[in-house]
Amino acid sequence: MSGTPPSPSSGPLRPARLRPADLVRLGSTGLRTRPLRVFLSALGIAIGVAAMVSVVGISSSSRAEVDRRLDSLGTNLLRVAPGKDTEGQRVRLPEKAVPMIGRIGPVADVASTGTVPDAAVYRNAHIPVGRTGSVEVAAADSGLLPAVGGTVRSGRWLSAATEEYPAVVLGAKAAQRLDVYTPGTRLWLGGAWFSLVGVLDPVPLAPELDSSALVGHRAARRYLHYDGRPTTVYVRAREDRVSAVRDVLAATANPRQPSGVLVSRPSDALAAREATQSALTGLLLGLGGVALLVGGVGVGNTMVISVLERRPEIGLRRSLGATSGQIRGQFVAESLLLSALGGLAGTVLGTAITAAYAAVRHWPTEVPVWATAAGIATTLVIGALAGLYPAVRAGRLAPTEALAGT
Repeated sequence: MSGTPPSPSSGPLRPARLRPADLVRLGSTGLRTRPLRVFLSALGIAIGVAAMVSVVGISSSSRAEVDRRLDSLGTNLLRVAPGKDTEGQRVRLPEKAVPMIGRIGPVADVASTGTVPDAAVYRNAHIPVGRTGSVEVAAADSGLLPAVGGTVRSGRWLSAATEEYPAVVLGAKAAQRLDVYTPGTRLWLGGAWFSLVGVLDPVPLAPELDSSALVGHRAARRYLHYDGRPTTVYVRAREDRVSAVRDVLAATANPRQPSGVLVSRPSDALAAREATQSALTGLLLGLGGVALLVGGVGVGNTMVISVLERRPEIGLRRSLGATSGQIRGQFVAESLLLSALGGLAGTVLGTAITAAYAAVRHWPTEVPVWATAAGIATTLVIGALAGLYPAVRAGRLAPTEALAGT
């Protein structure tokens, strides 16, 4: 008969096992009964995870923007500038440096700028001497803009028709400092009136042009007494021959003193800046980790208080046959659920922060999958560790000891 008690030979009764679904249900019940405390504890975890995810996401979005810009601008631009000789004296580039470099086979574009040291630009002739806003006047080739990958924001670039007349093009920062943006505006430059024909967009691979007032070579010779010697030469080489061209640039630009010629690659400067940003990212990740640890301490504190407040519940469950392991499992599950809740909220918040920041800066949004996975996994580990001591403490309570706290 089904109602017949088991025979002694069938062995002692074993407590029923709690399935994972039962543990989740028990853990969620404990969270639902204290919503405000759960919210505050999960908030600490969420802040730490959001800080970590957003830092990694913003850093990755920044790298994606640098890669995008390099893809559009190219990494085959080389810059040649005067250096110093063995005695520490500045070496000037010869006047024929540009045509000599242009004879190198793999060179696609070559253009130069030459600083005009005795010229300054002002909004009008009544500005006191010296208040130039740190705008440098330079003579520029008509082929400079395609060589450096620059674009015109308003107006036009110097052409064969304007480079021998008193016409000037301002870089982005130069226009901002002079507060002049409209083509046709007259500027007092080098003791003569020049007409503004264009304003450039920022040039990432040649930022020195942003704060320059650029005039044509012929106009610089005629009106500003420019000697024709270039101070910076920009060279575009074939992608597969950049290193070979770089090796011969110094000797080609100045055969007499090749050691006094500096050759650089502007894209390397962008890569170095990105490395600096990576160091800052590591620091911010450390701060996010501290915030996450503080959140874990909050979870542990919440669980300890929960054990103290729920002693009657623990005693009742123990008296009804619940084992110490089942009690421990309940509180560990509650701690894991609390941490997972904070981790998921923090991941969503960190992704939203990254997307908003990238949208403001017009960057592509990129949040690595490993960052979100690592954030959630870290919260689960912290949750397990934070709930371990309260769970062990709850499991050690004897039924009579727990019920005595009612």
